[in-house]
Amino acid sequence: MAGSDDIFFDEMHGKGEGIRAPYSDYCAWLENRTANALLKKSRDAQTFFRRTGITFNVYGETEADERLIPFDLVPRIIGAGEWAQLTRGIEQRVKAINAFLYDIYHRQEIVRAGRIPEHLISQNDAFLPQMIGFDPPGSIYTHIVGIDLVRTGPNEFFVLEDNARTPSGVSYMLENRETMLKMFPELFSQVQVERVSGYPMALRKSLERSAPAVTRDRPTVAVLTPGIHNSAYFEHAFLADQMGVELVEGHDLRVVNGRVAMRTTQGYEPIDVLYRRVDDDFLDPLNFRPDSLLGVAGIMDAYRAGSIAIANAPGTGIADDKAIYSYMPDIVEFYTGQKPLLQNVPTWRCAEKDALAYVLEHLEELVVKEVHGSGGYGMLVGPAASKKDVAAFRQKLKAKPANYIAQPTLALSTVPVLTRGGLSPRHVDLRPFVLVSPEGVNVTPGGLTRVAMKKGSLVVNSSQGGGTKDTWVLKGD
Repeated sequence: MAGSDDIFFDEMHGKGEGIRAPYSDYCAWLENRTANALLKKSRDAQTFFRRTGITFNVYGETEADERLIPFDLVPRIIGAGEWAQLTRGIEQRVKAINAFLYDIYHRQEIVRAGRIPEHLISQNDAFLPQMIGFDPPGSIYTHIVGIDLVRTGPNEFFVLEDNARTPSGVSYMLENRETMLKMFPELFSQVQVERVSGYPMALRKSLERSAPAVTRDRPTVAVLTPGIHNSAYFEHAFLADQMGVELVEGHDLRVVNGRVAMRTTQGYEPIDVLYRRVDDDFLDPLNFRPDSLLGVAGIMDAYRAGSIAIANAPGTGIADDKAIYSYMPDIVEFYTGQKPLLQNVPTWRCAEKDALAYVLEHLEELVVKEVHGSGGYGMLVGPAASKKDVAAFRQKLKAKPANYIAQPTLALSTVPVLTRGGLSPRHVDLRPFVLVSPEGVNVTPGGLTRVAMKKGSLVVNSSQGGGTKDTWVLKGD
């Protein structure tokens, strides 16, 4: 395959100067494989995924609401030096996010200093008054973080968004590697790749280290799921199984003598750490939505009394807010005293009059996103949108400008995918997974590479037809 269009950085071929160093050993192996053999392996991999039950739910589908995420066999390979650079930037950003969350629920020094407008905090739907003045165990808010990265050149990485609430996708990172090991065991003896299989145990240890002071002996950890109809239910069950902890739903839990306890065959047993995959609004019907059947009545009172740790902490969603994202360079500098190591994508806040005017004038060139949106829903990719879609979105912007931000359309890097016609470039992003405990930050060497399976598409979300790849971080010398 020749290098892709000159405006895009091809991670295998660079700008057409030949195979880049991180891919050299893989490409040497690839030369001895026929296209038919690889296509057969690809079909085998899809069968494996289907038998394992690795699916996700798509809301709003009228036919089948369960889908198999397309998996591509060509790995995305990152050199040891590149990864070391990324890790430093990720650690810096995650520490700043945690410090920001502590600050806005306490003295709000960043607001007092005039670095962030007060209304972006006080009027934000994700800001929880119930968290004001409360210190979570170990002062950790974001126990599990997913930082979405895109690449535009050899040393050019941008943070596309921060996922500080309940980042998903780690099960696909693990299963993608497991699948590659099954399909090509000999390949991993030729290319030295960092392991990701230790993530579940690292997650459990990180959660245990975040247990509250009342904990005795080894902390009891459980995973709270909304249930089988949730889009990420497979992941909830997978992680609970891999960690060796209980998977529970709201009806399995109750507050007993001030402790959150789960139903067992011996009665109700206290939980020390709850890894919740339930949104804030549904977490506690006594404190939030009274109609919620997914949460636990009184859990917020037990939490504020210091008898349980909740990961991630309620109220962390404000760090996911895309209007707050536009202030992340200020946030990093304010709390670390350093310039950000990872760049933000330039962002126009449509709530601001001048920014809105610019966005409306250049709508066909920009990517516009909902401030609280996720999963690729509610966004406009101007260069790929029809005139009808642009016109409809223009009306949405005018009606509720504060609901949106806009960004330039980045020249996302490409990585080859396997097609019937051979290898062909497709755009990718990367979600590394980060664990945070009072003992430090742990960045798993790899992450979830999402790939736009449609040629020319910049939308990589699984809900919008994107697929995934195994992400290799090469071992250093």
